[in-house]
Amino acid sequence: MRSLATMLLTAFTAASCYGQAPSVAAPADGKLYHGVYPGGQTGEEDDIAPADVTAYEDLAGKHVAWVYVSNNWYRSRAFPLETAQWTRDHGSIPFIRLMLRSSSAQNKRERLFNVRNILRGRFDADLRAWAAQARDFGSPLLVEWGTECNGAWFSWNGKWNGGKSTRGFGDKTKPDGPERFVAAYRHIVEVMRGAGAANITWVWHVNATDGPQVPWNASELYYPGNDVVDWVAVSVYGPQTPLDEGAPTFREQMDPCYARLDSLAPGKPVMLAEFGCTAGNPLVAPENWARAALSDILGGRYPRLAGFSWWNERWENDDNPAHNTTMCLEDIPALADVFKTMLENSKAIIVERPSP
Repeated sequence: MRSLATMLLTAFTAASCYGQAPSVAAPADGKLYHGVYPGGQTGEEDDIAPADVTAYEDLAGKHVAWVYVSNNWYRSRAFPLETAQWTRDHGSIPFIRLMLRSSSAQNKRERLFNVRNILRGRFDADLRAWAAQARDFGSPLLVEWGTECNGAWFSWNGKWNGGKSTRGFGDKTKPDGPERFVAAYRHIVEVMRGAGAANITWVWHVNATDGPQVPWNASELYYPGNDVVDWVAVSVYGPQTPLDEGAPTFREQMDPCYARLDSLAPGKPVMLAEFGCTAGNPLVAPENWARAALSDILGGRYPRLAGFSWWNERWENDDNPAHNTTMCLEDIPALADVFKTMLENSKAIIVERPSP
């Protein structure tokens, strides 16, 4: 038996030999890829280890097709080769969040790695070097820049880059903030493609709900175009801390967002890049939230859905341990049981197939 990732690597090699553009292909109709962000030690999403992946897999009962990791430029502007190598050795595809930011702090303006400096070409040399390393890695990669672009918690959101003004950039009929994002996304992809990194499958990633929910910040305005996007992706969360005062279900968020993505980018595979729900919130137990979510995911409610990955992380929110967040299967036996039972019983998950 071979893992899905091994089969994808074989397909990549064959495509390369025949001069085709290598990519991570969408699964067959009715089938799904299963990935994970496996958590780390610091909460900064770039210090994951093989043991984190196997701990999740042991509890979920399924091998993962991809492993999700951040590449924080405040640590290094280099391609995360070591992580990519052990991910490939594990039989999975590296899925890299290209995080051009100066710190992990959110809800603030970025002074260095901002959209304007990207558009000025200030990091073109870094991007070309990154792309050369990705190219030389020699097998498929999933890569995104601009995670949850319609959410103001990240500095590439339009709030920090011109907002609703139409007078400072490009088309005078479009809000400058989203328009600058689109131009920066296109610039990054074009620079990396120009460096020969044809093994990158480019992912465009939104939050399920716009934040803020105002017309100029609609996710559709951030779409960079079919020529530079291969997959579209979404984040959907229940309560993220024990103190959250709302507990939106997966379905009530995913249904409208999926319809918008379906209309915006017909033909593109849809990825549930992140979903999760913390323990400790009195409004909903994570196992119940996840059971309902997996029922929809695995039950075919979203026909273009190509894959999903749980956000398997824990972090502190303040000095009170009762307020800590955990979405980790390792910490929540009932949640682990839900995953193991539902994934093992599903015929949709592609993990292993007989060798040809």
